[in-house]
Amino acid sequence: MSDSIRIANCSGFFGDRLSGAKEMVEGGPIDVLTGDWLAELTMLILSRIRAKNPGRGYASTFVTQMEQVMGTCLDRGIKVVSNAGGLDPGGCADALQEIADRLGLNPTIAYVDGDNLLDRAVDLAESGNLVAFDPANGLGDISRYVSANAYLGCWGIVDALTEGADIVVTGRVTDAAVVCGPAAYHHGWSRTDWDALAGAVVAGHVIECSGQVTGGNYSFFTEVPGRERIGFPFADVFADGSSVIGKHDGTGGLVSVGTVTSQLLYEIGGAQYLGPDVTSRFDTISLEQVEPDRVRISGVKGEPPTGSLKVAMNELGGYRNDMVLALTGLDVEEKSEMALQAFWEASPYAAADFEECEVRLVRTDHSDPESNEAATAQLRISVKDRDERKVGRAFSNAFVETGLSSVPGFYSLSGGPSAGSPFGVYRPALVPADLVPAYVHVNGSTRQVESVAPEHSPVSIEPTPGPQGSPSTGETRSAPLGTLFGARSGDKGGDANLGMFARSDEAWLWLDEFLTVERFKDLLPETANLTVDRYAFANIRSLNFVVRGLLSEGVAASTRTDGQAKSLGEWLRARFVDIPVDLLD
Repeated sequence: MSDSIRIANCSGFFGDRLSGAKEMVEGGPIDVLTGDWLAELTMLILSRIRAKNPGRGYASTFVTQMEQVMGTCLDRGIKVVSNAGGLDPGGCADALQEIADRLGLNPTIAYVDGDNLLDRAVDLAESGNLVAFDPANGLGDISRYVSANAYLGCWGIVDALTEGADIVVTGRVTDAAVVCGPAAYHHGWSRTDWDALAGAVVAGHVIECSGQVTGGNYSFFTEVPGRERIGFPFADVFADGSSVIGKHDGTGGLVSVGTVTSQLLYEIGGAQYLGPDVTSRFDTISLEQVEPDRVRISGVKGEPPTGSLKVAMNELGGYRNDMVLALTGLDVEEKSEMALQAFWEASPYAAADFEECEVRLVRTDHSDPESNEAATAQLRISVKDRDERKVGRAFSNAFVETGLSSVPGFYSLSGGPSAGSPFGVYRPALVPADLVPAYVHVNGSTRQVESVAPEHSPVSIEPTPGPQGSPSTGETRSAPLGTLFGARSGDKGGDANLGMFARSDEAWLWLDEFLTVERFKDLLPETANLTVDRYAFANIRSLNFVVRGLLSEGVAASTRTDGQAKSLGEWLRARFVDIPVDLLD
């Protein structure tokens, strides 16, 4: 076998560019085609699809992509590994077989399952084996769960490839497993090759979100060439677990230490990145720009896994409705008060009658505005209740019918009357790994996969040191943080994370001293009353902040305008602070 295996990504979420698979297969040499379809919200979406169409709880776009590239992959010996099986990996495998039959192809298709714990959730909870991440919120109402899936690791994928599979479809596995599995298979790693596994997990984390590591959603986007059509990434993973991140030549985008650092910070917590196969130490990562659009990741250390698996549950929370009123021009506060008084007078229900009611005045208006939009603030009213009728047209009609007897300049930003829509509550938990075996189905047979790594005594791991020295002092000038620092933010269930990184040693030394939790809260007042955890990664000149509870009960239940906190980092970058002049110059 060659010294490295090239693993390409063609999808970062359910809805990503449909041509991604064809671009990666035809754009240059690859050994494995992978993709990630399963965000936390996706499992809720798939549960609704499955409820309407039993047997269709998988990502149909993956099947469409495979129709485009299946023949080429077989001709070139390209393996395909995907978690697009979602809630029904067997159904996805059947759909792929139908495509193969229609095209006259004969691939070996395998699928991995065992992650679905929906039918076992009550028993696991009653036996004390299903433990909520947040004891204060608990497990909720298990009878209202619509999905409950454990995050499996890479070894079911390894077994499927060992059995000769050309295409491997999984249910809920970790995002990095679709990269770690092919790498472990190719290099013949054992379950205790912690450092190699950790390196592959980091590579998988970096390329899992397709264009986000090749210049997409990047703070310094003006530096990205061909940004109108960014190419997707690949990882050349070596036998020691190190990797080189790149993209096909001639495609748009950028692979740099900055874009890789940005993606490393996406949806993480502290230094220990927990997983079912290995605990990867993010404080040991080293990055190096080895040539244009090629970044080497090396030095990653690994520790044994904890013996527990994360379980993502979605509970049917009830129904919600949101109405947004435009308040334009002068006297915005008084207009808001009048509009609310008129609304509640017209509504058959008071605010206290709803299980949850949130009213927010969002001051998007400007003084002396030069456009109608710049003159407009938003009054947002969000209600939730298990009674669909309360949050339906009875709610929205009361809002609309005040249209001619309310504030001057009345108009709605949310359209006309609407019915309530269902929402899910995200319930993360832990379960012992040995209670959740994975199963590999290939060539008409089913085999159980060992789910726990052998006993291993962990070794002490020291973080990779970062820049040394004293931060800049002296004359300062007020400027946006984003002048020097990039950021990446996202959702972690009901929490949000925000990573900020420097691009020089001098800037990092100043950032590490300057951006404390207290200053973070001052700059982002929405976080002032929340718990914020701060983690420093000197090795990649980065800070990561985890904001507990910012997103309420998860993205599907959040009433924030940005329910996934994707723009939180850009908000922080826009805040003006006093920065040393020698750094700015």
